[in-house]
Amino acid sequence: MSSKSNDIKEVSVLGLGAMGEAIARLYLDQGYKVTVWNRTAGKADALVAKGAVLARSASEAVRAARVVVMCVYDYRAADAIFALDGVAAAMDGRLLVQLTTGSPQDARDAQAWARKQGAAYLEGAIQAAPDQMGQPDTPLLVSGARPVFDEAEPWLKALAGGIVYLGEAASAAAAMDLATLSTIYGTMLGFIHGARIAEHEGFDVAEYGRIVAGIMPTFAGFLQHEGSVIQSGDFAISQSPMRISVEATRRILQSAQDSGIDTGFPAFAAGIFQRADAAGLGGEELAALIKLLRAKQTSA
Repeated sequence: MSSKSNDIKEVSVLGLGAMGEAIARLYLDQGYKVTVWNRTAGKADALVAKGAVLARSASEAVRAARVVVMCVYDYRAADAIFALDGVAAAMDGRLLVQLTTGSPQDARDAQAWARKQGAAYLEGAIQAAPDQMGQPDTPLLVSGARPVFDEAEPWLKALAGGIVYLGEAASAAAAMDLATLSTIYGTMLGFIHGARIAEHEGFDVAEYGRIVAGIMPTFAGFLQHEGSVIQSGDFAISQSPMRISVEATRRILQSAQDSGIDTGFPAFAAGIFQRADAAGLGGEELAALIKLLRAKQTSA
């Protein structure tokens, strides 16, 4: 990919689901010549009316621009597109920006395939909804060769202002995506269980949501601290002793049992903390819970 290509505002977008369509619209809004392709061509009608060019085939779309952005349902769908007639040959000299959600191994395999075809490769993980794209704080995790990232950054900034470059390993963006999603889904499970407690006790669940929203900035700061504790390896008590969480999760479980509320989430959480206590971690910082997870990994 030549550095001169940064002056040519042309891009091809493969995949026109909700996110792919949002990506193509952003490029059109910022004056790019946009070529689009989707298995169901009718999904491109609104974009074509806005000025996009509809390619007759995936290979034609790839040939139309040096930068090819792909965002499809999963890597199985991506692989099926890669296997279409002419796509592999058309990739030579292109930069493939893969924004399809997948695993670290998916990213490694995709990078190997792209390199085999003579294409540069970047892996990206979008951490926003389609209608949140294009904002100064829209988070986009990116990984791949640094020179490639530097040349592609203008195209990426058209999509998201909150770009986080995670290094040379193509798998890094997908791995960090899984890590952050673990936080999100864990928080969501806890939030829903909390909503059930509020509901059972006759509270306004919307008010519960507002209270949680107010807590979140402080909670985020606490998580950042715990991450630093884990990285340092010093688990001496600094903010929250493990034993407090052992007792708290036990109370949540007991309350659910007493109230007849589903115990799936609190039983899981209390079980982990009880194991940590049994392992002698009760007198350490809460982040020491990771020792338990590391031990499980080692024994597997």
